[in-house]
Amino acid sequence: MISVALRHAYPGFALDAAFAVPAAGTTVLFGPSGCGKTTIIAAIAGLLRPDGGRVVVDGVTLCDVAAGISVAVERRRLGVVFQESRLFPHLSVRGNLRFGLRRAASGPVRIADIVDLLGLAALLDRRPHSLSGGERQRVAIGRALLSQPRLLLMDEPLASLDAAMKAEILPFLARLRAAMAIPIVYVTHAMDEVARLADHVVLLERGRVRFAGTLEEAAARGDLPIAQRDDAAAILTLEVAGHDEKRRLSCLKFGETVLQVPLLVAKTGESVRIRVPAREVILATSYPIGISLHNIVPGTVRAVTEDAARHAALVEIAVGPKCLIARVTPDAVSRLGLRPGIPVLALIKAMAIEVL
Repeated sequence: MISVALRHAYPGFALDAAFAVPAAGTTVLFGPSGCGKTTIIAAIAGLLRPDGGRVVVDGVTLCDVAAGISVAVERRRLGVVFQESRLFPHLSVRGNLRFGLRRAASGPVRIADIVDLLGLAALLDRRPHSLSGGERQRVAIGRALLSQPRLLLMDEPLASLDAAMKAEILPFLARLRAAMAIPIVYVTHAMDEVARLADHVVLLERGRVRFAGTLEEAAARGDLPIAQRDDAAAILTLEVAGHDEKRRLSCLKFGETVLQVPLLVAKTGESVRIRVPAREVILATSYPIGISLHNIVPGTVRAVTEDAARHAALVEIAVGPKCLIARVTPDAVSRLGLRPGIPVLALIKAMAIEVL
């Protein structure tokens, strides 16, 4: 478990945030600029001494202001990746990676594995000045991992990259999330990074925690900021149930529910993450006839939240253990009599489902 409870004041801003998340997978600190994300990362890393609170990672107390405990930065065994790569310019990529090993205790992360995972083989003899921004960040991530950290902290590592470079590095970060057993705390205010990388989310507003829990729950809650964005979508992790080559469709399942999507290059039984945009979900109370939709999903209305800024409503639809979300007009809510507990059908085009 990663347990954080911090208080810290700056002129004009006060952080008072507490959350506890599993010490496995990737936890994303998400929120607008100035909400306290970087302050939390700095306090966990030991780069900031908070006014009050404590930080405990997997049973190890790194900071407890009341008890007078503050473990030195170098003894916290944390890897940190900043917005800038901060590589040593006089060292090659290989030299920068080896630097991560120099002061680390022996551990399971090997340089050959990092080179393979992050696609660094062709870069090993190059100097940082000859690398693209995305390549430099991959090297910085590799160096941090080779320090054998108990926790990897990533403070907006893609913020300084343009869209093309972000697209280049995101697949490597997704591979890192899937392949490494090292927990990650990741700071961003970019929703595409949250959708691809997060297992758990801590939503921050003005120095306070609005929500801490799974990404699936955060994305499907109409009363939370993620669902109140223009790009609101349910984000689900499903199992590939099979492929129909003739129809050029793949089937994804959770429980008794099956979703059809355009044909995937994925093995049966493999887990995939999908986005189902709220604006693409049509609601009905009876089965339509003669329609091109592949996905007609029965569920139950869990909640209806007003989306006043868009003259709309957000409808949460419980489907077994999962939840979809639809953005509809208030008129549709009224005409269909949508309220918690009402059975409903979610109609979703196969082409509208984005496989991440």
